This record gives sequence, structure tokens and C-alpha cells, in this order.
Amino acid sequence: MRFATPAALLGIALVTSGTARLLPAFPGHDSHDQHGSAPDMPADAAVLADIVFTGRITDTRRNPIAGARVRIDALGLDGTTGRDGAFHLAARGLQYVPARVTIHVMLDGWAPVARDVAIAGDSVRADFVLLAAPAEQTAKLEERESQRSVLGRALDVLGAARASNAAAPPLPQASVVGATMFDRRDPAFNTESYGHFRENPFLAPALNPLSTFSIDVDRASYSNIRRFIEQGQRPPIDAVRIEEMINYFRYDYAGPSGDAPFAITTDLSNAPWAPKHQLLRIGLQATHVDLADMPPSNLVFLLDVSGSMQSPDKLPLLKQAFGLLVDQLREDDRVAIVVYAGAAGLVLPSTTGDRKDVIMDAITALEAGGSTAGGEGLRLAYRIARENFRRNGNNRVILATDGDFNVGESSDAAMIRLIEEERTSGVFLTVLGFGTGNIKDDKMEALADHGNGSYAYIDNLMEARKTLVHEMGGTLLTVAKDVKLQVEFNPDRVQAYRLIGYENRLLAAEDFNDDARDAGELGAGHTVTALYEIVPAGIEPDVAIRGVDSLRYTRPAPRTSAGRGELGYVKLRYKKPAGENSILLERAVPFRVTTASADFAFASAVAAFGMILRDSEHCGTITLDQVIALAKDAMGEDVEGYRAEFVRLVERVRAIDGVAIRN
Repeated sequence: MRFATPAALLGIALVTSGTARLLPAFPGHDSHDQHGSAPDMPADAAVLADIVFTGRITDTRRNPIAGARVRIDALGLDGTTGRDGAFHLAARGLQYVPARVTIHVMLDGWAPVARDVAIAGDSVRADFVLLAAPAEQTAKLEERESQRSVLGRALDVLGAARASNAAAPPLPQASVVGATMFDRRDPAFNTESYGHFRENPFLAPALNPLSTFSIDVDRASYSNIRRFIEQGQRPPIDAVRIEEMINYFRYDYAGPSGDAPFAITTDLSNAPWAPKHQLLRIGLQATHVDLADMPPSNLVFLLDVSGSMQSPDKLPLLKQAFGLLVDQLREDDRVAIVVYAGAAGLVLPSTTGDRKDVIMDAITALEAGGSTAGGEGLRLAYRIARENFRRNGNNRVILATDGDFNVGESSDAAMIRLIEEERTSGVFLTVLGFGTGNIKDDKMEALADHGNGSYAYIDNLMEARKTLVHEMGGTLLTVAKDVKLQVEFNPDRVQAYRLIGYENRLLAAEDFNDDARDAGELGAGHTVTALYEIVPAGIEPDVAIRGVDSLRYTRPAPRTSAGRGELGYVKLRYKKPAGENSILLERAVPFRVTTASADFAFASAVAAFGMILRDSEHCGTITLDQVIALAKDAMGEDVEGYRAEFVRLVERVRAIDGVAIRN
């Protein structure tokens, strides 16, 4: 069946982009019924199509109208226009694509509009002009919307049921409006929050010889970025933490051979976005621990069941994710479950890992509702963990939430103080973020950073499997804590340097030797990568290098002849998981520029993509096409397919940017 009526007959601009395949109407069915709903789908239909609807709502003078509600009932989409009057609704993974849908636009004080739109590709643009409405018409509209809320609740129930059944076709999980996301159930403005930071500048080693930072094994930023891109938009700039993007992927570093729980690797190549610059890679590889050899675990699942967790991508996905983890438990592991909403409570006392049916029954029975007593829940979870503490075991609280704490300990500072008090007990913390629309990314990252733990964002079941099954050792077992890295650059070789990412992990030089200063944790099997962009000595600088005026009382020390063949010197401090005194590792970095390995090249492609997403001033000449080519050449074996997925994400951003330019 061919797609119907050209857009020109409707007065609507259609834009087609991307590569998603559209499934025509099934034989024997009309394209849509009189209400605009899709017909029943064959049971064996494959998920094939993504559709993105964009447009702009204005008045007769072309002034943008913000806050207008935009609905597409046939696809379960519902959103609101932003300040510029634009809307962006994305339906993902559709098994059936009708030839036409009806778009409804309404706003108090304006006459509602409903218009049929033909779908002739995977991107549809429809602009609307609203007219002022009489008061009585507005009242009737409000009455119809009140009646419609019953249908909205029914859609939520259906969406939750489908989310718990992998064979069922999923409903669209969220709508995206401009740069703002909206839950399908509630068109209120989004409250997602991200910590603001500025990119690291270029520094001269003559004035700033030391670069000091805490390692970071969080990967939340990458999966969160993926969520935005798959919904048809670029992520907010502050959601892009380049070090977390780089560290999402595994790299083939040599493992430890001595007493240290990890090994250090360094290599130097050319920066793909600035050919005159060099790129220094510092890699850490933690020792691998087989599941059978892991110490017994004392786990407390701290689960957010507040009202904000009702949507299918939150509590229903959380239940599936923790089911994967429960499947990995051994007889000598123990699990307790604490939940919090209006208050906190113990749902399941500490239970042995061989009683998987009891643990899963407790998880399956959870329902969402109420406010969010996050502070009370944390205190109870830590108390349960201390009461069941396993000496020489793995003691950990696993917090699963959208981060929307709003009762009790609600300020970031109060929550951090609470976490810092509790971490001295020897109980570590893992934070798992879920959902869209109200994610508190900055708060969850802060909790993990200060709680001797890590932070991951679970956007789908595959990410849950990656975090809680394939990388279970790194997620749950810490092999080194308070890991700090310090690099001293040789001014004979380095004119300027810039640490790529880690902006919220920077430390003062004197913090390196301060064992009371908290730093990052390294899990079993984890790899950590840090990249420095370097302006070599002896070339004309093509970047701004931060410096200070000459000093009146202090003169720079004369350079020594030591280490003329070295680029720099790396020092690393760490503590054993139960230790209080740090251990020092150090090694020289030879000045030897080599051709980048596949792993090195792929890491540089990810860094370049992150800089493009951040609109970085340091992007140089690189383009998305070059990032795609670089990543494809550096794919390697890619057993899990994560690198291929990265290429698809870059291609998707290229398509999004292309649509934006045409619009």
C-alpha cells in the first residue's frame, strides 16, 4: 500500500530524514478508523519504525505560542510547546504506522485545532496558526479534557503492562518538546537538572606543572545522551560529560602483574581534531574477578516507589533490571529491600540469595505512589546494611531512583553530608537512575561520588543487563578506593595541556597527598581512560593558553636537565577497600609519538563526538562525518556491539542536525 495524500494538499510542510523503515498498513485493514486509532496488529509483526513529529505553533501575526498542548492519540503522544512555540514528539519502535494521524492542538483562550497529517517518511513537520477562542468554547474544551483523563490513565496501565512483557509492542515512552522532555501522562514542564561546568582550558606547565584529579568510572552520561538522541534531539550541553562517554567502553589494556589491583598504560599519538596537537592517553585496568571468586555480598536494594516512579520507564523497568541482578545471586549472598515514598520501610529483611522466588515476589509486588522521603530511606538502608555487615565481604546499598528527592533530606548539601557520614561504615553505594522528565542527574552523581560508589543511568533493559550482569563485578565489587591521579608535564616537551573531561573531578595539587580527601573508586574489571590534549613545545600556539602576570616576589626556578626524553611523570594514589592509608604508584611517560591503536583511535572518536555535542571551542576541524569514519575504522572485534551502536548514534545526530538546518 502506498502512503497517501501529499502534504501540499494539506498545507503542511513534510520533512523526511533518517533511515528507519516504515511499515505500510497491514493487508485487509484500513489505514485508520474514524477516531484515528491504529487497527489490531498481527502477533508476528516486527518492530520497524520510528516517527518524529515537529512543528511550530504561532498566532496570526507569527508570534510563537508557548505552552500549547499537542496530542497525537493514535500514537499515544502528548507534549507542550516551548518558548519558541516549537514542539517535538517522538514515537519509537512502532510495529504499525498508519498512513495518516490526527494532530490536536489546544490552549486555554485559543480555538482548538485538529488536523489530519499524512505520514510519508520517518519525520513529519506540521505548523499551526491558532485563533483566539470565545470564553464558552474554552469551557467546553476543559470539560472534554477532564473526560479524556480516564483514557489517559488507561493508556498508562497498558504501557506498564507492555513494559513488563518483552513480546508486546511498547508504547512511546516519552515526548520531547524543544529542549524539554515531558512524561506522556503529565504535560507539565520537565524538571530534569544537570550540574553546570566549564570545559578545562589549556594550561602552561611552566605555571601549572601539575594536573590532579579523581578517577571516574561512572557511565551515566553516555546512556542518558543515548536516550536524548534516540528521541530525536541533541542532549543538553551540561548532560555531556566526556570522560563518562569515553569510559562507557572497554579498552584492551594490560592487566596488573604485581601487588597493585590495577595496571597503568600510557601512549601518545596525534589529535584527530587538531593535527598539530598530540593526544596523551592514560589507561587503568583493574584486576578481573570471576563471579564465583567474589566475596559474599550483603546488599540492600533501596528502591524509590514514590509517585514520580509510575511511568513504564521507571518502576516497571526497575523491576526487570533488578530481576536480572537477582538471577546472579549465590547462596552465600544476602539481599534486603528498603523502599521509600511518603515514608521509608523494610519490605524484605536480609534474605539469602538462594531464595530468589521470595526476593522477586517482594520486588514484583511494589507499586508507586506518594512523595519522596529519600533521606529517611537512605538512613534505613544503611542501618540494615550495617546490621548484616559481612567482614571481608562486599557490603553495598544499591539506590534506584529518578533522583527526585523532595521530602526530608532534600538539599544536595544535606544528602551529601548524610552519605559522607555513612561511608565510614565500610558500606559502599551504587546509584542507578531511571526514567525521563524529572531526572536529577546532578544529585545522583553527587551521591555516588561522595558515597564511595558509582552512578549509572538505565534507559532500557539492555543497559540494565550491561550494568548488572556483564559488568557485575565492576558495579558491585570495589578493588581500590580514593584513587587519585596526578600528572607533571615537562615544559621542554609540552607548551600547553588540557585534560579532556573530568571537570567535576578536579583536585588541588595538595589534595593528592591528603589521605582524608575523598576520590573515586575502581571496580573489578573496570577500565579507566583519561585523555590530555597537548600543544607541543616549539610550535606557534593556535589556542588560548591560560596564564598570569609576572610575579613581583617569586621567580620561576631554572629548568633542570632531568627527564628531557620524557613527556611527563604520572603518579597515582589509592587505598585498599578497607584501608585508610594510600599507596603510591609512579612512572615516567616517554616522549614517543606513535600511530594510534584501534582502542586509542576509538576513544579519540568518542571524545571528539562529546566535544561536538558540547559545542566545544576545542573541536578544531573535526566533523560528524570524520567521527563516524574514525570510529568505523577503530571498531575492532566489538563483541557486544557497543561500538557499532556508537556509530549509529553519531549518524543519528547527523540526521537531526540536517533536519534542523532544513527547518
